[in-house]
Amino acid sequence: MNIFARLIAERLNISERNVDGTLTLLDEGCTIPFIARYRKERTGGLDEVQIGAISDQYDRLKEIQKRKETIVKTITDLDKMTPELERRINDTWEAAVLEDIYLPYRPKRRTRAQVAREQGLEPLAQLLLLQRERDPERAAERFVTGDVADVEAALKGAQDIIAEQVSEDERSRQQVRGAFRRQAIISSKVVKAKADTDEAAKFSDYFDWKEPLKRCSSHRLLAMRRGEAEGILRISISPDDDECIERLQHHYVYGHTPCGRLVAEAVEDGYKRLLKPSIETEFSNLSKEQADDEAIRVFAENLRQLLLSAPLGQKRVMGIDPGFRTGCKVVCLDAQGNLLHHEAIFPHPPVNHRMQATVHVQQMIEQYHIEAIAIGNGTASRETRAFVEDSLQTHESQKSKKPQVFTVSEDGASVYSASKTAREEFPDEDVTVRGAVSIGRRLMDPLAELVKIDPKSIGVGQYQHDVDQTKLKQQLDQTVMSCVNSVGVNLNTASQHLLQYVSGLGPALAKNIVDYRRENGAFGSRAQLKKVPRLGPSAFEQCAGFLRIPGARNPLDDSAVHPESYKVVEMMAKDQGCTVADLINNKEKRDAIDPKRYVTAEVGLPTLSDILKELEKPGRDPREQIEEFEFAKGIETVDDLVEGMELPGIVTNITNFGAFVDIGVHQDGLVHISQLADKYVKDPNMVVKLHQHVRVRVLEIDRRRGRISLSMRGL
Repeated sequence: MNIFARLIAERLNISERNVDGTLTLLDEGCTIPFIARYRKERTGGLDEVQIGAISDQYDRLKEIQKRKETIVKTITDLDKMTPELERRINDTWEAAVLEDIYLPYRPKRRTRAQVAREQGLEPLAQLLLLQRERDPERAAERFVTGDVADVEAALKGAQDIIAEQVSEDERSRQQVRGAFRRQAIISSKVVKAKADTDEAAKFSDYFDWKEPLKRCSSHRLLAMRRGEAEGILRISISPDDDECIERLQHHYVYGHTPCGRLVAEAVEDGYKRLLKPSIETEFSNLSKEQADDEAIRVFAENLRQLLLSAPLGQKRVMGIDPGFRTGCKVVCLDAQGNLLHHEAIFPHPPVNHRMQATVHVQQMIEQYHIEAIAIGNGTASRETRAFVEDSLQTHESQKSKKPQVFTVSEDGASVYSASKTAREEFPDEDVTVRGAVSIGRRLMDPLAELVKIDPKSIGVGQYQHDVDQTKLKQQLDQTVMSCVNSVGVNLNTASQHLLQYVSGLGPALAKNIVDYRRENGAFGSRAQLKKVPRLGPSAFEQCAGFLRIPGARNPLDDSAVHPESYKVVEMMAKDQGCTVADLINNKEKRDAIDPKRYVTAEVGLPTLSDILKELEKPGRDPREQIEEFEFAKGIETVDDLVEGMELPGIVTNITNFGAFVDIGVHQDGLVHISQLADKYVKDPNMVVKLHQHVRVRVLEIDRRRGRISLSMRGL
């Protein structure tokens, strides 16, 4: 087993054998969903989170390996490489320690110490460090040359060399790094010139703020860093300077001698001018990276919950993008989400064509057999919902069942409507029609529609524009892929945008599948995928188990059973004296199967267990059932709120410090983590989920800052 497997196993506390098996699969090009679902024997049953962590660690170690190669080459080219130094570099897998080893050899700009060395003052610096000279001034006289004006200049140059040596010494750096780790304080001060501006108001909590860095939460650190980026705050990170200087001097100064005093001054200068700024930058970057990771984790979890929101399913839907002055854009969609009709109605002021709008809505419901109505949750949402419900009440026709009414998040709908994807889908329609279609389709299948939108635009994160964008995109793409593959995709109806997230596909193969489907008609079997241009054996292996074909001749093609396991299922059915379809429909026959009989070198009990579970409910959608929701009547603006009032709400966003809840007043309220439950809550996700229907109590209304404080305690 390789060194990477051992290191990762130690860091993640996972069996080295399982890590090694996972790394081999990753190197073979297998995706995380595929490994987690279909290669449990080789990973010991690791889940997607564990496999993702292994993959992240693997990438980091490979980066460190590349860095090592660069460092070894640089030092070797300088002719300063020794066997001991090379051994230390090879044995080091911590990035900070590796850079400490390299620091004295790293090419650098022309520093004060470098100038002093060029003036021949390094021997004087070594004399001072030995601290044996009783009269350092006399010793320095020997170094006064044409480049060194006098004794004072010689001593100053020698001190510059000592200061740089102290700042580059591994032991010194580790000592100061330890002090930062234990006791560093992060401080935030307002830039006086900006203190009274409107832009600064949102950062008022941090105008004079300090706390231990190790206790600073992700959201507070990112808020301060945003304030710093906008020129409103000044941020610093510092340990106890006096203690750090004293500890360093203890290592370098041997007594109260003239040389000792000069060395002590040089150590203090090296700490303040070189060492502390270097470690402060390191901890600033490290704390920002940790805050980014936490913010990205929260964002990814919210995105997962949103993508896995309950779907209405294939129903005929009316989508409404509400508005006042510009009216409400209404679209009618068939059960597959195809656009049948669109028009604008004006039931609200200033136009106020309410009666005409009512007639049109009723006619559309009748004509297009509408089964559900999706209303965007933006401007005029509450008023439009009230109008629709009134229209349904006055709808006299008994020919059809009264449609269900749902309020749907429209975050990102405007981004989609102006996107290349939307233009390709609806080249002849304007952005308002496309936005209303997106709202309607989100109700039918949130996952299939939301994959078309950049996750950053969906509105379920905080500080998403402040964090590392490469990391964010990688994590969000991985989350989307995980969600798509956990649900499964209908091969004959899925869009190119949905197919590209299926394990092993990507944009090019997704397009080829759609093109093949358009030219040859619906797929009749998974095996037919092999006829798609450029979709080779490896891609087929990765994607086939996640694609579904409802109504296929082989019922396993509409299940999560991988084609590589079809023979096992057929053998089970044969042993039970029935067909595969009979096995799926007959619980007694499934219960009679002893999975141990079918274990082979390639197929173990974990896979067989998964197969039997899948045969119980083949192709089952893991998402929950959708529920209708209605805001409190008569509560439509912040002015309608009263402290102590209890209201229904919908969770719209979850952060480390609490959950934001829409209570229907065009301004989400915050349930702080301390108000989520009657017990201590470490993680809000343990109490609430995105789009969950909750009851809240109004605690406080801050109209000046536009903040509503809510509580769920005792409810």
